[in-house]
Amino acid sequence: MKLWAGRFQKETDSLVNDFNASIDFDQRLYAQDIKGSIAHATMLGEQGIIPQEDADAIINGLKAILADIEAGEVEFSLGNEDIHMNIETILTERIGSAGKRLHTARSRNDQVAVDFRMFVKDEIPVIINQILDLEDVLIRKAEQNINTVMPGYTHMQRAQPTTFAHYMMAYANMFRRDVTRFEDCLERMDECPLGAGALATSSYPVNRERTAELLGFRKPTENSMDSVSDRDYAIEFLSACSMLMMHLSRFSEEIILWCSWEFKFVDLDDAYSTGSSIMPQKKNPDVAELVRGKTGRVYGDLVSLLTVMKGLPLAYNKDMQEDKEPVFDAIDTVEQCVPVFAAMLDTLTIRPKDMSRAASKGFINATDCADYLTKKGMPFREAYMVVGRLVNSCIKSGDTLDTLTLRDFRAISDLFDSDIYQALELKHCVGERKVYGGPSPEDTTRQIQSVKDFVAAHRPEQAQE
Repeated sequence: MKLWAGRFQKETDSLVNDFNASIDFDQRLYAQDIKGSIAHATMLGEQGIIPQEDADAIINGLKAILADIEAGEVEFSLGNEDIHMNIETILTERIGSAGKRLHTARSRNDQVAVDFRMFVKDEIPVIINQILDLEDVLIRKAEQNINTVMPGYTHMQRAQPTTFAHYMMAYANMFRRDVTRFEDCLERMDECPLGAGALATSSYPVNRERTAELLGFRKPTENSMDSVSDRDYAIEFLSACSMLMMHLSRFSEEIILWCSWEFKFVDLDDAYSTGSSIMPQKKNPDVAELVRGKTGRVYGDLVSLLTVMKGLPLAYNKDMQEDKEPVFDAIDTVEQCVPVFAAMLDTLTIRPKDMSRAASKGFINATDCADYLTKKGMPFREAYMVVGRLVNSCIKSGDTLDTLTLRDFRAISDLFDSDIYQALELKHCVGERKVYGGPSPEDTTRQIQSVKDFVAAHRPEQAQE
């Protein structure tokens, strides 16, 4: 019998039962649902809303159900629609009429709101910890390659010399922002909706501060209508997941390019590559490609929930049952992608000679050549034009700036002297970029230490397994 059967004179059509049910996916909330119900029953007993012996029976019954679920001894029923009704039905079957008192002063609206909020709240430290593990990999790679010169790019054209360590710190800073976005989301969602009821609280003397405390929330939510209809935290969480995946996807694209024969800056470990069914020479970067591809599904999860919520009046609407699957999918995807990406990155081999060879082409020291003239008194725009003519001449002759003779340089400006060759040497070009945030070994070392300090300060003490 449905819990609402008193109002209805006909059984729900079987098609509607199947359409309406969410137990196939929301059973993932069983631990949060039981935890929330234990807190609610505790408060009901303390407030004298139900007899203390009934509260104790409910709490003990719920603990036993939790143990049985985790032992694989509970089978949920589609007829009971969702995880909340399934657990309440099992409880009542086990302890009798006391189980029917559990839902006193509570609606499924505030029940699902607190369950879902707790679920997301539990997963955020897991993701943060995975990102920080990835940061550890970036730190190691950077420390090993502070002097590994490579070309930096704009418009996918060789632009200026940098180092592999500087590249790694660029991504480390992206992931550092991701950590703070998840932390911001966690801080904003740290309010407990339990006790909001269907939308207008209850005439019972419920103690919302007590249930918030029991469930580890900072405080109760401020407005009961907003409490049951708010999914901002889930949308914000999906937004943070989407940005994290975007950063992983950008990094994946770099690795896909770098391990191609056209670049050959890195080699992927065999354990993180696949082959071809027909071409025996192939070594494919499938991990990076799948991370890049899975980014789209996380974007889809975000857009899905935004679209569900965009036209809903206050307070709860059944549309909001569609909130969980996108969030579950994003969590599963992110928590699968981050560790496998980190492992792939940790095991790849850097090819410094190929990076240096690429950096020696494409005139990436042309800016340094112009800066050389500027430091000798020539206005930068004039120096820019002079070096542009030199580059054009080199392209025609097949030379590089490094291979020009001093006579070639002086033919275009008498400010050039023999020290131009030191100014054009790539390690010198990188080493002179000592500006805060630049690729010089000194500042890259500072950046690495900054990320180390961030990781140490932000790693959750108790990340969920």
